[in-house]
Amino acid sequence: MGFGARGSRVSVRGSSPVLVGRGAELETLTIAAAGAPSVVFVEGEAGVGKSRLVAELVTGTREKPVWVTVGYCQPLSEPFPYGVIFECLRSWSGPLGELSPVTGALRRYLPELAERLPEPPEPLGDPVAERHRLFRAVRELLDAVGPALVVIEDVHWADDGTRQMLRFIMSNPPRALSLVVTFRREDLPGDSPLGRAFRPTPGTTSAHLVLGPLDAEGVRGLVEAILGGRSVSPEFAEIMRQRTAGLPFVVEETTRALQDLGGDVHDDSVATLLDDVGVPALLREALLERTHSLSDAARSVAEAAAVLGVPASAELLGDMAGVDGWRHLAQLLESAVLVEFDENRYGYRHALAQRAAYDSLPGPRRADLHLRALEALSRLDPPPLIQLASHAKRAGLPDDWLRHSEDAADAAMEAGDAATAIELLRAVVAEPGVVAADVDRLAIKLCENALTGLYHEGVIAQIEDLLTDPRLSADAKSEVRLWLGLLLIRTTGELSRGRAEIEAAIASQRYVPERLLRGMSVLAIPYLSGAPLSVSRDWLRRLEERAEELPPGANRTALLANILGARVDGDPEAWSRIDRLMPQPADADSEHNRQLARLHCNLADACSWVGHYERAATFLRTGLNLASRSGASYAFGTAEATRIRLDWACGDWAGLDDRADRLAQVYAHMGPVTSELHLVKGWLATARGDWDQAEADFTVTGMTQPESAIFPVAIAAYGGMITMLLNRDDPGAACAFADRAVELLRQKGVWAWTGEVAPPAVEAYLAAGRTADAGLLVDELCANLDGLDAPLASAAVIACRARLARAAGDHAEAARLFEDAIDQHERMGIPYRVAQLREQLARGEQPDGAALNELARSYEELGATMDAARCRALARATGAATPSRRGRRGYGNELSPREREVARLLVGGQTNREIAQAMFLSRRTVEEHVANILRKLGVSSRQDIRL
Repeated sequence: MGFGARGSRVSVRGSSPVLVGRGAELETLTIAAAGAPSVVFVEGEAGVGKSRLVAELVTGTREKPVWVTVGYCQPLSEPFPYGVIFECLRSWSGPLGELSPVTGALRRYLPELAERLPEPPEPLGDPVAERHRLFRAVRELLDAVGPALVVIEDVHWADDGTRQMLRFIMSNPPRALSLVVTFRREDLPGDSPLGRAFRPTPGTTSAHLVLGPLDAEGVRGLVEAILGGRSVSPEFAEIMRQRTAGLPFVVEETTRALQDLGGDVHDDSVATLLDDVGVPALLREALLERTHSLSDAARSVAEAAAVLGVPASAELLGDMAGVDGWRHLAQLLESAVLVEFDENRYGYRHALAQRAAYDSLPGPRRADLHLRALEALSRLDPPPLIQLASHAKRAGLPDDWLRHSEDAADAAMEAGDAATAIELLRAVVAEPGVVAADVDRLAIKLCENALTGLYHEGVIAQIEDLLTDPRLSADAKSEVRLWLGLLLIRTTGELSRGRAEIEAAIASQRYVPERLLRGMSVLAIPYLSGAPLSVSRDWLRRLEERAEELPPGANRTALLANILGARVDGDPEAWSRIDRLMPQPADADSEHNRQLARLHCNLADACSWVGHYERAATFLRTGLNLASRSGASYAFGTAEATRIRLDWACGDWAGLDDRADRLAQVYAHMGPVTSELHLVKGWLATARGDWDQAEADFTVTGMTQPESAIFPVAIAAYGGMITMLLNRDDPGAACAFADRAVELLRQKGVWAWTGEVAPPAVEAYLAAGRTADAGLLVDELCANLDGLDAPLASAAVIACRARLARAAGDHAEAARLFEDAIDQHERMGIPYRVAQLREQLARGEQPDGAALNELARSYEELGATMDAARCRALARATGAATPSRRGRRGYGNELSPREREVARLLVGGQTNREIAQAMFLSRRTVEEHVANILRKLGVSSRQDIRL
């Protein structure tokens, strides 16, 4: 690509290096062409890949002893009878042998071959007879050249004489001739490519291929081929398919134009980039050629469709064009200018065709049609508000554009489509011509919708820009600052900055009290701040009093959504407050219901941290139901993370890692959500012995920066990290994390959140010989948990006491306490923790090999392969009989479960030594497993293993 004078850009285009998505068609074409004599028709619209398919056939045939020639019919204004056929024959350079005298009739048409042709016969004096003799001459010449593949492209542009000659040749083709013709049905002068229906004679191989558009997978393959093998996502491919209707030519041109723009095929904003891609010149010319042949009335309907931009009814198109739409649609459909999408909905085949038609209209004509569209669409019930906004802007009516945009945004929020509402409001707020009073209202509405929806690229930056916008009043800026803080708090890595923005907003005190209270409630939430629990509870008491003074509605519910969930921190009075203050759904108030969904999801999250798992599940079901009905997108995010943790707790691990991965991608920019998902992924990786992955997942929860992390997530991540390090036989490092976790707990004072960290911390201290520290921590836990409603932490303390008793040599007391802890954990319904405690019990003064073998099976059923391996190793050490391996199934060239587990750890980067340690196997056994894996998968190194 280069640049010439005046900044002109020159692009050299080439087609895809490989044929994509046409394997079956090419096979059919090749077989038919090889079965001479043969006649093959290849039909398809412009850009569908007829020429590309035929070119692949031609390339393959040139390697054989077959004469190949290709001719192209041209859309010439003056007819050139038989021209394309004579062009093909002129390229023959081989011997002709003895020819029939009739072939002399070709001398005047083929001067290149004249010396090798017989003398021209005498004139017949009859034009019909002369034409028949000429047809015979062409057929006999084709017979003389021997095996031949003749391709005639674009027969829809052929003159009538050429079509008659082709029919004559096909009716009795030379024995070694394969004839392939391509055409576009929409551009045929009649119903048949040869003027009349054609049926090949017996003994002639025939085929008729109709090429359709590529599907999303075909589009993906084509784009990747053009990009030299770079992969693109299925989402990108689907967007490209929609924009190009799957037409290969349009896909190629669009992909190359995207490259010229510097577009990244992995960019989230690929749809926006595609909007900037110009219409390919050949596509534009093909469309304009068709529309020029239309009647004025039909052309006006096509113009109306171009301006509408979406499929529409015949009545609406006719209303805009000022004609009878039904009367002229047939011509538009026959010429393939428009297509029927479904019953009585017509439009352009793809977005680029619509843009080509739209761009061809003069400015005044476009503006007039936009005004007509505005009038016609306004009469619909209900009116399409987004379309009205677009047409109002393009018709030059800014006030109508603003009004329709705001109405459309409100309707989108009512329907639960926050993304559309945000995009509409972003556009109007960014418009310089919008006056100050409107900017105040629209900016606050934009903030409210942004907080309700999921992450929306660019919206935080735009809200930050609003704080310096001179049109925004001081009161509105204070409120926008509050909303900005609320948005930042849920954004990855922005929790501290979000709190700072809220504090600044509260200090200004320039907005309505309900908003002030909501900001204060965020600062009071214990898991969003490093402040001691006592400070948060003081705030919460004051805010609860104010909440009771507020009238029922969305503002009160939004406040309660923050403070009621914050109360579930071990406070035994929390449930009486929740019962007294809990709002009820309101059928006519979507915003109230969205906040109520958030309230229930927040309560589910809070209950899950303290061990009220059944209550958590109940709140979660209600919250999800309300979120679905009201469109509370953000509530869905928090609910999904809570559900992942509940599934972990109740032992529903099947596919849990994949689910967490998918959700982490969906909510990638929402720190509070992704941190919980990575916590669960870390737990899973630890249970499977994938320690490097566990460490990575625990770290990204924010545990190393607790001031900017969700506190219970960070504390639980400390517990997970300690467990992982103990499994790696590194008690020193485990104690360092235990020290930091205990320090944070003492600073914060939320002892109800110690259920996930206390047992591993005590175990680390005992493993390192720090028995006094273990005892001090247990005493501190007992004192601070006394009287709290914290089932998980309370049960964890019993387990800690059991470990201390065993360390002191009091095995009877240890067994009693382990049984008590097991009973409490069973009542909470958390099987993995129960299995861990049963293992501790079985590893008592006299280890129980049978119990350990049974536990190994329990662990395997959950998916805790490392724990299962440890139990089997411990059982073998006791001398207990291990389960018989006789009669086990043979896996042949498939990986056994043990080999699959080893392979998974290999893919994760574990060394043989680390795998042996994680799975409690000998190095020699691991080496044998690795050798088997490489052999069965047919790879030479562990780096090539793919599962």
